[in-house]
Amino acid sequence: MRIAMIGTGYVGLVSGVCLSDFGHDVVCVDRDPAKIETLRAGRAPIYEPGLEPLMASNVAAGRLTFTTDLPAAVAGAQAVFIAVGTPTRRGDGHADLSFVMAAAAEIAGALDGYSVVVTKSTVPVGTNRQVAAAIAAANPQAEFDVVSNPEFLREGAAIDDFMRPDRVVVGVQSERAAAVMAEIYRPLYLREAPIVTTDLESAEMIKYAANAFLATKITFINEVAALCEKVGADVKEVSRGMGLDGRIGNKFLHAGPGYGGSCFPKDTRALARTGQEAAAPLRILEAVIEVNDQVKRRMVDKILDLLGGRANGRVVAVLGVTFKPGTDDMREAPSLTIVPALVGGGAEVRVVDPQGRREGAGLLPGVHWHDDPYGAAEGADALVILTEWNEFRALDLARLAASMRQAKLADLRNVYTPAAARAAGFTAYVATGRSGTFGLSSD
Repeated sequence: MRIAMIGTGYVGLVSGVCLSDFGHDVVCVDRDPAKIETLRAGRAPIYEPGLEPLMASNVAAGRLTFTTDLPAAVAGAQAVFIAVGTPTRRGDGHADLSFVMAAAAEIAGALDGYSVVVTKSTVPVGTNRQVAAAIAAANPQAEFDVVSNPEFLREGAAIDDFMRPDRVVVGVQSERAAAVMAEIYRPLYLREAPIVTTDLESAEMIKYAANAFLATKITFINEVAALCEKVGADVKEVSRGMGLDGRIGNKFLHAGPGYGGSCFPKDTRALARTGQEAAAPLRILEAVIEVNDQVKRRMVDKILDLLGGRANGRVVAVLGVTFKPGTDDMREAPSLTIVPALVGGGAEVRVVDPQGRREGAGLLPGVHWHDDPYGAAEGADALVILTEWNEFRALDLARLAASMRQAKLADLRNVYTPAAARAAGFTAYVATGRSGTFGLSSD
């Protein structure tokens, strides 16, 4: 099939590359000429494991191309995907649909024959009907259907998620549109991936409800972690005991400095806003948003306690600033709350991140970037593990402790144990939701 993918951000690029690998003829469109030139040169503007080789193989096979010419890409396409950003709108917390509606208007003028317009962007309930109305108003002769096809891609594992999904959700209004979507995703039928075919509103809601639930699990275990610290329990053991219950599951039950990224923060806010506007407020979700902000600030207090109550004049080495490992995404990362608080308090902050520097350099002014943890820790007063990259899971703790001015460790991802830190020579240690901390000013 001939497919046009409007938008080459995270969702659009990964989806376009993977659909071309299914055997479809995919044209990825972006209005940024520099981004298109980068893609044509074989380089991805985002970091996602395995993306560039897969992109190169499909370009070489003639199934994948990149252009700034939207009308040419849309003309003759059997399916046109909208995969543009829906950031939080300033002032009211709702999703900003301006990019979606602008794309719909451009698509309307370029439609040539029957086509399915597929909304891949995460949009509030009712948006797909707005897209359909906008296209019909702009081009009354257009022959089209609008489909809701939300994405469920985890950054760092997006290709595998697309190729081997838990499910594919398709919201349709006609059998004709359903048939087109079935053909697009036919390779997944062969792999027996569940295809959930439903109405537009239900498909839109599935996406938001799923992300809101996962954000709730993260926030719940972070609140439990705070209680564990007060009563002497270990949140890692609590999480394990909970996760073995098949009704609960072990995913998203890892305590840490709060959720971030491109999806959970904006999607929880947008869904909460939808609930308020519909006079069906989501009280649990509203609390999740509030508590997640508090969790990030509580991490700052942990580090300050480790430093003896003040950051001024201290040297702090921070390992990991992206919102999670396996990505270069800095959006809403806990580091954007924690690191500026340390810098603002007068600390010299040294940062190490395998992929975060490209985005982080402009977002974290005043920090010093290092290439390896050992160089960053030399002469430091504290070492903070903020993102659990694999590179930080098997560090030589004794070497780190010996090189530091003050051997203090804030393990905010619970990568190491208190016993391991003490045995390596650390004189102070704090984690998230664990007993066994030692050497703190409050001890």
